[in-house]
Amino acid sequence: MFKQEIKTLIENKLTKDGLFETGVKGVQLFRVTEGVRCAPAVYEPTVVAIVSGTKEAILDGKSYVYGTDQYMCCSMSMPVEAGTPSASPDNPLLGVFISLDTRVMTELTMEVERACGMQRQSKGAKFPPSIALSDWDNDFAEALMRLLQLSQNTADTAVLGDSRLREVYYAILKGGAGESARRAFGVGNEIARAIDYLSTRLDETVTIEDMASQVGMSRAVFHRKFKQATSMSPIQFIKSMRLNTAAMKIVGGMNVNEAAMDVGYVSSSQFSREFKRLYGQSPKRWSQGRQIPAGLLEY
Repeated sequence: MFKQEIKTLIENKLTKDGLFETGVKGVQLFRVTEGVRCAPAVYEPTVVAIVSGTKEAILDGKSYVYGTDQYMCCSMSMPVEAGTPSASPDNPLLGVFISLDTRVMTELTMEVERACGMQRQSKGAKFPPSIALSDWDNDFAEALMRLLQLSQNTADTAVLGDSRLREVYYAILKGGAGESARRAFGVGNEIARAIDYLSTRLDETVTIEDMASQVGMSRAVFHRKFKQATSMSPIQFIKSMRLNTAAMKIVGGMNVNEAAMDVGYVSSSQFSREFKRLYGQSPKRWSQGRQIPAGLLEY
């Protein structure tokens, strides 16, 4: 019932493709009617809930296809490939993009762990995956509907927006993606902190030792836990983050050399070699004919 009401609300709000601001910071509605094959992207901590159509994200070769039965929770910044391969005018992709605010999620995770008496993960515990698919449960659907209903009144949005968004966050933490989210924002979030450290320094030389020392781990332990959480080795991850970020800049109109320098490459020829190795084409050729709808790679 709640999901159908959300779908009706989005259909009434969006009459053309694109992103629609709801008035609550970090919460957007989207509509896509053009099939777009998966392309390099960098997911920030987000939840994507779909009420019509399907979406795909690929992480290190593993495909996550999700539609109206499951929502996607990405709890850390991740280099992925994302697309809407099945979207069409007859089968539009409709949904909600929710950015996860680090401060609020961290505070709420701590409260949930205290209130529910959840045990803190031991240092040897295995990290849950950073991308998780969760079934829509009643709590999540109802909280999301209550949040989106606010967009019909600007005063309600201004007064109640933050509290309704907090309800959605709470439902996520209790739901099927809760373990992944709690580990990223709660106690034992070393991998998430290391990724955050890297993400703000893509134009610098960051080594595995740098990332491990930031979270107080030995190189060997960090390497093992990092791969558990991201499915990639730290070296693979660093390279993918840089190349995906550069690819997004190129699609956005930046020239190849500038994009390479922006993500820490001092040699454009090295950048082109590594780009071709990963994507199968030179940066220039790869970008030709790539008309990706504005904002698509952000969710």
